[in-house]
Amino acid sequence: MDVLLLSRVQFAVATYFHFLFVPLTLGLSFLIAIIETLYIRTRDEDYLAMARFWGRLFVINFVVGVVTGLPLEFQFGTNWTRYSAYVGDIFGPLLAIEATAAFFLESTFLAVWVFGWKKLSPRMHAAVMWMIACASTLSALWILIANSWMQHPVGYVIRNGRAEITDFLSVVTQGYAVLTFLHTVAAAYVLAGFFVMGISAYHILKGRNVFIKSFRLALYFSLIFSIFVVAEGHMHGADLAEKQPAKLAALESLWETQTYAPLYLFVIPSMDNDGNLVELVPIPGVMSLLAHHNPAAEVTGLNDFPADELPPVAIVFYAFRVMVMLGGLFVLLTLYGWLRRDRLAQSPRFLKLLVYTIPLPYVLCAAGWTVTEMGRQPWIVYGLMKTADAVSPVAPHQVAFSLAAFVVVYSLVAVAGFLTMIRHACQWPEHTAAATEEVKRR
Repeated sequence: MDVLLLSRVQFAVATYFHFLFVPLTLGLSFLIAIIETLYIRTRDEDYLAMARFWGRLFVINFVVGVVTGLPLEFQFGTNWTRYSAYVGDIFGPLLAIEATAAFFLESTFLAVWVFGWKKLSPRMHAAVMWMIACASTLSALWILIANSWMQHPVGYVIRNGRAEITDFLSVVTQGYAVLTFLHTVAAAYVLAGFFVMGISAYHILKGRNVFIKSFRLALYFSLIFSIFVVAEGHMHGADLAEKQPAKLAALESLWETQTYAPLYLFVIPSMDNDGNLVELVPIPGVMSLLAHHNPAAEVTGLNDFPADELPPVAIVFYAFRVMVMLGGLFVLLTLYGWLRRDRLAQSPRFLKLLVYTIPLPYVLCAAGWTVTEMGRQPWIVYGLMKTADAVSPVAPHQVAFSLAAFVVVYSLVAVAGFLTMIRHACQWPEHTAAATEEVKRR
C-alpha cells in the first residue's frame, strides 16, 4: 500500500461526495429566493407553496453537505501536513475567511429562515433567503480562490523554507480565480435548474400543474446559465494555454508542438501516457484557434514537458469529453424546453426525459473537477510543490483504515440523505390554502 495513493483516494472520495451537495445549495437558494420574491409581488399562493416545497429539499441537502464537508478540511491537518506547513500562510487564511465570513453567516440565516415562517413578514422572510443565497456564493468564492491559487500561485515569496503571502489582493483577484468562480457557480446553477425541472416534470406528469410555474422558472434559469457555461468555458480553456499548457494539451491529447494545431474528431490516448493509439480526421488550426484565437498560433505539445510532470492524459481527455458533451446536451434540452414552455402538460416524452436527466448535471460537475484536479498533476501547487511532497509521513495502514471508515460512513450518509430527499421530492406539497393560513397568522 502506498501512502500517497491512499491519501489521494481518500481526499477524492470525500471531495466527490461533498460536491454532490454543494452545487445544489448554490443554485437552489437563488431559485427559492426568486420564488419568494414572486410571491411577494403577485400574492400567488402557488409560489408560497413552491417556496415551502423546495425549501424542505434545500434544508436536507444543506445538512448533508455540512456533514460531508467538515471532514474534508480536516484532512489538510491529517493526510497533508507537509502541504499545510509549506503553504499554510496563504491557504489557511482563505479557508478561515470562508468559514467565519460566509459559512457561519449562511448557517445562521438558514436557521432564521427555517424557524421564521410564522415569525417574519413575507418580505423579511424572502430577504433572509436572499442573504442565504449570497452567503452560499460568498462561501464558494473563497473556496475557489484557494483552489485557484493551487492551480496558479501568485502573490507569494519563498521565505524560511515555506511560501508566504506578499500580495493578498493579487491572490483574490487573479484572472484564474475569476474564471474558475464564474464557471463553477454557473455549472451549479445549471445543476439546480435541472434538479427543479426534473422533479417538477415528475409532478406535472402526475397532473399537478402547480409545478409548471417552478418548471418554467428553472427552465429560464438553466437556459441562461447553460449557454453561459459553454461560452465561459471557452474563455477558461484559452486561459490554460498561458497558465497550464500541459493541462491544455492533455484535454486534446496533443503530443507534438505545432502551429495550426489540429483538433482530431477521433482520438484514443495510450493508457501508458506516451502518445495516442489512434488519431483520425484532423481539422487543422482548430486547437490553435480555440487556445490562442489564431489558427496559425503554436500550441505546446505534451512531448515538450518532462515525462514525470505530465498529467494522466487519458483520464483528463475522457473527462473533458464527458463535460463538453453534457454541456452541449443541456443547451439543446433547455432550448427545446423554451420552445415548448407553453405546452408542457402536452409534452410527456420531454417531461419524462427531464426526470431521467436529474443525475447528469452531477456527472458533468464531477467530470469538470476531474479535469481540473487530475490535469494539474503531479503538482498539488502548480509548478511549486508536487503532490508526492505534500503527503503526511504516516503509516499506510493508518490511511487505509481511515479510508475504509470514510467509505462506510459516507455510504450510510448517502443512503440516508438521498432516500430522504427522494421521499420529500415525490410528496405532494402542502395545499396552497394551508400556506395562506400561515401567511395570515404572520
